[in-house]
Amino acid sequence: MSEQSNSEASTSIVEYDIEDKPPVGEAIPLGIQHLLAMFLSTVALPIVIAGAIGLGQADTTFLLQMALLVAGVATIVQAYPVGPVGARLPIVMGTSAIFVAPLIDVGSQFGLAAIFGAVIVAAPVEIVIGYFIDDVRGLFPPLVTGIVVMLVGLTLIPVAMDYAAGGPGASTYGNVENVGLAALVFLVAVGVNQFFDGFLRMTSVLVAVVVGYTAAIPLGLLDLSGVATAGWFAFPVPLRYGVEFQPSAILVVAFAYIITAIETIGDVSGTTEAVGRDPDGEELKGGLVADGVMSGIAGVFGAFPNTSFSQNVGLISFTGVASRYVVAICGGFLVVLGFVPKVAAVVAAMPNPVLGGAAVVLFGMIFSVGVRILTRAQLTQRNLTIVAVSVVLGLGVEVRPDVLSSLPEDLRLLAGSGLIAGGVTALVLNIVLPSDEEPTPDPAGVAPESVDD
Repeated sequence: MSEQSNSEASTSIVEYDIEDKPPVGEAIPLGIQHLLAMFLSTVALPIVIAGAIGLGQADTTFLLQMALLVAGVATIVQAYPVGPVGARLPIVMGTSAIFVAPLIDVGSQFGLAAIFGAVIVAAPVEIVIGYFIDDVRGLFPPLVTGIVVMLVGLTLIPVAMDYAAGGPGASTYGNVENVGLAALVFLVAVGVNQFFDGFLRMTSVLVAVVVGYTAAIPLGLLDLSGVATAGWFAFPVPLRYGVEFQPSAILVVAFAYIITAIETIGDVSGTTEAVGRDPDGEELKGGLVADGVMSGIAGVFGAFPNTSFSQNVGLISFTGVASRYVVAICGGFLVVLGFVPKVAAVVAAMPNPVLGGAAVVLFGMIFSVGVRILTRAQLTQRNLTIVAVSVVLGLGVEVRPDVLSSLPEDLRLLAGSGLIAGGVTALVLNIVLPSDEEPTPDPAGVAPESVDD
């Protein structure tokens, strides 16, 4: 089949193209569907970060409120750009999982103000990548990006297990109720995902969390007291927690921006693939610039960096609805929810074991995505060596941080991040090690076929 016929076949399955506007009666439920598909991921990550650095429920509620608000604005901007900011595509935005482990490290060492200072100052890194995407893309082949995404999932697994056991430092850590509730959420998520189809399958983790919430009531693990004190309406407060600029923190977050840029490139490509074409340069640039600009704005208003959500790219392919108008409606709902603290308070009250059971699935899937990316590279002896060394060093400093205790504080933060240690190792080794394309004569004197990286 020719390239043109392939494109036509792909386009023929689209019910609504990018510029189409479905009737309002259809567009609203389609927008809500996108909201449900991304909701848990974008609220779970701020809860994990807040809990790991010891924030109370009031602060956690505020961070969630801002996460929803910024995600909504960022989604609308991606669909309907402001100047060069935005891809003009149906891209749903939300809190990025890439930043969870680095921000926990920064927050634990320097505090919340240093997190937001680093998020704001490092955001231009992704903007620059957007403007020079054609020049830097070759530095990040599937081998490197696959390793980094795998490390994101692997380094977050201890966090997920801590929450499944009841939360870091909890007096009931590891008791039967906590572990049992986390196991219930985990099993429901996996079961619904594997034994059901369609939208129910895509919202399997959300279904599991609802089941977990319900089961937590008779166990006495659901505390909704914070909901009563939360207001019905509140405006965002810029720089509520202040900003602090720590050089090592900024470098850690800057590297995370590089990785999330790669993720966004994939999501932009996946979105346009649903309508039978590759993204053009302006779409890639606009999507990356929007990521960077909106993440910088997120830091100003007390939210964590945003990125495109892959599950919503899958939803577009599954439903055949690629309308950016529909996705903008999803963004509008997120903005409304961001102005209602009571909604954020209900989510912030999620029992730790429920969050832990869901996080095991979510973080495990991040690792699986990394494996899938890695399979695009030829697993030659050279590349397997890069995988082995990068993963061992990345996990090594993450699970045994004391090995770096003699280093200065700033350097310890950089070298002690599994994402940084493993990611930089993969990047450097891929540049300096001889390519497998170099033919090596076999004992018979015949050069074998070259293998691409």
